[in-house]
Amino acid sequence: MTHFPSGFIDTARILPPLPRWVAVARPQTPEETAFLAGAAVAHLQGAMTRPEVPPELLRARLALRAAQATLRLQGRREEISLLRDAMHLLRPGDSPDPCGEVALAWRQAVACKPKDVLPDAPTRWRSVAAGQGGAIALAASALEQILEDDPRSDLPALMLAEAGFSDVLGWDRLTPLISAGLRPADLRLRGVDLRRALEAALLRQASEAVQLCVEVTRGADRLRAVATKLRAKGAGEAVALFLARDALAPRDLAGLMSDRAARRFCERLVELGAVRELTGRDSFRLYGV
Repeated sequence: MTHFPSGFIDTARILPPLPRWVAVARPQTPEETAFLAGAAVAHLQGAMTRPEVPPELLRARLALRAAQATLRLQGRREEISLLRDAMHLLRPGDSPDPCGEVALAWRQAVACKPKDVLPDAPTRWRSVAAGQGGAIALAASALEQILEDDPRSDLPALMLAEAGFSDVLGWDRLTPLISAGLRPADLRLRGVDLRRALEAALLRQASEAVQLCVEVTRGADRLRAVATKLRAKGAGEAVALFLARDALAPRDLAGLMSDRAARRFCERLVELGAVRELTGRDSFRLYGV
């Protein structure tokens, strides 16, 4: 049985689910796919921008999924837990492994305005991502141009495609919704076939994106319900960090409290049902909403 802390108000219940006619659709033609993808985008636009949804936490979770998808498209199937470890077990001065590089790159990207993503990328690439057109068409153009120039640049291609998509929709930060639905063969497509593949990818991911909105909103509600009970020094700032990050290690709270106090604080949040311990380990633990 799911434990809800006292004072919990489930605002996630008011988030509208993806319409059933979109969620269960099995489009038979490219035109049907395009229509359903447009409907999914319109629904996500409304759901993801509701005030109940914690935007930074949502983007952090989407970034992790995008990183996992990027590695899968490169032929590497990695668990989310490994990507978390690759980022959080780094010591100052350490260089991340290839998985960590991808995960960190996506984490940095979702903190940026769409037009500020990858500022050091070639101007030609950034220009096509900042062009004119519909959201999916622009994403397809960016992906095609970059992969034509350099077939090995799948990571910047995906990021700039997502940036163009987010910018057209008017989102103030990159919000990756397409990459996680792509298949390896999709990156070899060009022209209208690539655009159709992106429409299908978005449609495949729409239900999961809506469910993720519900999950992070409900998690944020749990944390806010116990926030007034926390008496530790720096508790308010720590809660704000949990509402903005996919996961935290106690040492991430070092600027707010001592190491021992940070560990006790995280354990207390678990006891209150406000956060989860994500690793199952006795040491090097990570906690998240």
